[in-house]
Amino acid sequence: MTTVSWAGPLAGDAEVVRGSLVESERFSVIFDAYFGEIHRYVAQRLGADSAEDVVAETFLTAFRKRTRYDPSRASVRVWLYGIATNLIRRHHRTELRTLRALGRHGPDPDVPGHEDEVSAQVSAQSLRPSIAAALAGLHQRDRDVLLLVALADLSHEEIASALGIPYGTVGSRLSRARRKLRAVLGESNPMLDPEEAGRG
Repeated sequence: MTTVSWAGPLAGDAEVVRGSLVESERFSVIFDAYFGEIHRYVAQRLGADSAEDVVAETFLTAFRKRTRYDPSRASVRVWLYGIATNLIRRHHRTELRTLRALGRHGPDPDVPGHEDEVSAQVSAQSLRPSIAAALAGLHQRDRDVLLLVALADLSHEEIASALGIPYGTVGSRLSRARRKLRAVLGESNPMLDPEEAGRG
């Protein structure tokens, strides 16, 4: 077995995926590199209970579709976020239930999870009830784009690649989502761009 060292994102990841076509064990490098990040994103969207299954399915889907991965379209990281977001859509009801419950009751302080490691980030488990309720009121497509910015820190271009939508559509959906959140939350909305918060 050949040892593969992970040299970082982009070209290194693409080489690992390509190498996994010959030696499937190489794909474990991708899993090891991105599992935590993808798990946090999914747990923040669906809650810790659903995250394990969705993340496992994300990496299984990536492994099965690795022959179709095109590094000219997206980095491996962005590709994985796209797969995870598409799988989250299948769990739309779970996400809405989580957001609505948080909107009514707030987060459960006794639920441990990966969120403890990322307390500085906005997450479904730590959102104030008003933010969770506002997110639940967004259309799924708008929420996907907003949360890929807020939780995964993806650029507009990366989101377009991950979701297979035009670049301009990303901007439109993000603008619409922020406008709706601003209408509900006013200036207290931490998910707005600092520039937008001042415009009102």
